[in-house]
This record gives sequence, structure tokens and C-alpha cells, in this order.
Amino acid sequence: MTAITPEKQDSPHAQPAEPQAVPHRGWILTALMLTMSLAAMDITIVATVIPQIVGDLGGFDRFTWLFSIYLLAQTVTIPIYGKLADLYGRKPVLIGGSALFLLGSAACALAWGMIPLIVFRAIQGLGAGSIMATVNTLAGDLYSTRERARVQGWLSSVWGIAAIVGPTLGGAFAEYATWRWVFLINLPIGLAAIVLIARYLHEQAPARQHAIDYAGAILMMLTGAFGVFGLLQGGNAWGWLSAPSLATFALVAVLMIATVMRERRAAEPIMPGWVWRHRLMLGSNLGVLGMGLVMMAPGTYLPVFAQSVMGLGPISAGLVLASMSLGWVAASAWSGRLYLRFGFRDTALFGGVLILLAVLGFVWLPPQPASWLVTADQILLGAGFGMLSTPLLVGVQSVVPWHQRGVATSANMWSRYLGQSLGAAVVGTLFNNAMRDALDAAPAALDGALPGVNGAITALQTGPAASASRHYLLAAFDTATHQVYVGMIGIALLTLLAVLLMPRHID
Repeated sequence: MTAITPEKQDSPHAQPAEPQAVPHRGWILTALMLTMSLAAMDITIVATVIPQIVGDLGGFDRFTWLFSIYLLAQTVTIPIYGKLADLYGRKPVLIGGSALFLLGSAACALAWGMIPLIVFRAIQGLGAGSIMATVNTLAGDLYSTRERARVQGWLSSVWGIAAIVGPTLGGAFAEYATWRWVFLINLPIGLAAIVLIARYLHEQAPARQHAIDYAGAILMMLTGAFGVFGLLQGGNAWGWLSAPSLATFALVAVLMIATVMRERRAAEPIMPGWVWRHRLMLGSNLGVLGMGLVMMAPGTYLPVFAQSVMGLGPISAGLVLASMSLGWVAASAWSGRLYLRFGFRDTALFGGVLILLAVLGFVWLPPQPASWLVTADQILLGAGFGMLSTPLLVGVQSVVPWHQRGVATSANMWSRYLGQSLGAAVVGTLFNNAMRDALDAAPAALDGALPGVNGAITALQTGPAASASRHYLLAAFDTATHQVYVGMIGIALLTLLAVLLMPRHID
């Protein structure tokens, strides 16, 4: 029987023993990659069939909630699943979360309207939170510090493959079958992963009674839910300084204070204070938060930039974005050699420098750049992400025992997704402000010929190719996208400062 035995240390400052050799690790890793693919492919495959979903179900004014509710449910549950994995073991949490994700997928495929589909997407997101919290934790349980970089390279490759396979499958389903298959395809993949985990993964979780912090879990979910909701709606549904926005963030502040007070009193807190007091963990969590912010710049605007400014087709634009995964996977796998020699902090700093160089490189690109230049810049950016994220994740896993690894890993993953939620708000504000300034400064000859900010992308795709208004919009879109990356320079610098909070060596 394969067994993962909890170590005996009680302090997150103690070095836990390396895991023993585990039979069938190859099958377990295959199951983890299949499970990760469910979450990795979800956004890209659903995005390609939105026109078909809206055409069938209606609700165009609500379709953005298909993504928002999924992200919201996933983000707020990651810390809770991480704590449950420490209390009761990774296996039941991962199988239960995967089953919930598949239940949501099946329900989405049967949805009869936009509102039910949004509700079922929330169920999917609740399951995805379990996947993100436990897959990387299990990798830390099964593999030694020396091996984890290679394993993280394999897990990172899932995201790169999903970036290509997701849109391709989604397009095929939309053209030759029905949009409902983007959800049904999850069922055989998820069932295969569950069977492999049930068959090959055996662990010995702590056999003692636990006092689950239900009040802390509820407060944390409410804090995260309203916080992410405010970030997603700010600048879109309402202005940042409007009454709804101020009321939402005031409520978040009250809930945050209540959560901290509750967690300090709880016997087994969902998010214990040592996660933020430990220098390595604090620097690591802030570092991946900054990385999540930077990730949203290419993820949000690069495909549209490639199609509108560079003149590429949808598939070519998707491949430009997917090229980031090439650098990510290679750097993640290679980082193991570096952090074993130079330490987690210095390796992550090198990754942060690569991110800064890639952001600066995009800012310095000429107008309407060649596709190979943007692709090379994306590969460099991906290399920075891989060289930063893997040492930070492996670092936090290396200083905690088994019964704290779920919390430590989920705090790291939660910080990254919180960064992406913040990033969606930041890059949207930077882009919209720059685009609005450019449209306001348009020559008088173009008065009445230019759309507003919200109609700019549609006008670029459908307007006359040789019109003066389209040429001006191209230049404005180019400028606005560059302004987003100018803002990311500051975020990249703050990310480097966050990593510097980490100790250079682990005692």
C-alpha cells in the first residue's frame, strides 16, 4: 500500500523530512495532471463558445458572470479546502472537489437558461477550488525538494497544453456539434482522474478529532466573495468611487476585521497567523500575488492586440499568447537546479528580473510589431513566471510538515488568484483610462466617427479597413495596451521587493 505519513513537527520553522519513495507515483502524477486540466482548460474552452451560448440561451447582458462567478467561487474556497486537506487528508478533499466539479459540468450541459447556467458555473468553481488547493499540495507530499521543480514543470505544461487545446476544442464543438460539449468533455477526463486517485493514492491522515472553524470559514468566504465581487464590478458595472463600490469595500473591511479576530481565537484556524508571520511565506505569498497581477496584462489584452493591431487571425493570436507556456514550462523544470544551488529567494529574484525585462520589452516594441517579436517577449515573460512561481511554491512546502502543507500551499495559490482578481481591475482601469484619453484627444475631423471605449474593439473588427477612424483606433489601442504594460513595470518592481522579504537561506 502506498502511504504518505504525516511528519511530527509542529512548527512551520522546522525542516520536514523528505518524503519516502512512493510506488505508483507515475499514475498518481497522471491523475493530478488530468485533474489540473479540468481547471486549466475551463476558461479557454468556454470563452470560444460564448456567441453560441448567448444565441441559444439569450442573456447577453449577463454572460460575463459565467467567468466572474467561476473565479469568485474558486478563489474564496481555496484556503478552506487547503485546511480540510490538512485535517482529513488530500485524497477525500480532491476526490470530493473533483466530483463537485463534474456535477457542475453535467448541470451546465443541461442548462435551460443563462441564470441556471451561471448558478451551475458557481458549482464548477466550488469544485475547482479543491483542485487548485490539493493538486500542488499532493505534489509536495509525493516528491522531494530536488524533484518538485521537474514535477511543477509537468503540472505547468498542463496550462500550456490547455491554452492551445481549449480554444481548438471549443471551436470544433461550436462549429460541428453544440456548445454543451465543452462541459460534457470534462466528465470522462474527471472520472479517469478520480479512478486513478482512488486506486493508487493511499495516505494516512491524522487520526484525531478536529474542531472545524465553521465561523472562520464563513467569514473568510464572505470576505473573499465581496472583495472579489467589488473588484470585478468596479469600473465596469459602477465607478470606483460610486456609492455601491464604496459600500462594498466598506463591508469588506468590516468582514476582514471580523475574520482576523475570529482566526486569532480559533483552535484550528482556516488561515493561521504563521502563514503571514513567517518571512519566507510572507515574501512568497506577496511575490505570487504580484505575479498574478502581471499575468492579467497579456491574458486580458494580448489576444485582442494581436488581432486588431498586429492583424493576426484568432488562432494565430491564441498561439502568440500560448507561447508564454513554452518559457514557463522550461524555466519551471530548470529552476530546480538553480534553487538547490543558489536558494529559493535568489532563484525567484532571477525570475522577477526576467518578468521585468519582458514587461519593459513590450513597452519598447515598435508600433504594429512583428509577431515574432511579441512571441519572443511572451516566451521570456513565461520563463520569468516559471522561474518565480516554482521556487516560491516549493519553498513554502519545504519549511512545513505534512499537517501544515495544505494550508501553506493553498495560501500561496490563493494569493496568486487574488492577484489575478486585482489584476483584472488594475489593467482594465489602466486600459480604459488610456483609451478614453486617446479618444478625447482625437482630431476634430473624426468627431462623430469614433465609438466610445466599449465599442472600440467591435469597430476595429468590423470597420472599413482603410478608414481614417480605424487607423486612429489602431493607434489608440496600441497606445492603451502599452500603457497597461507601463503600469505593470511598477507591479514587477514591487514583486521583486516582496521576494526580497524572504530569507536568503532556510535554517
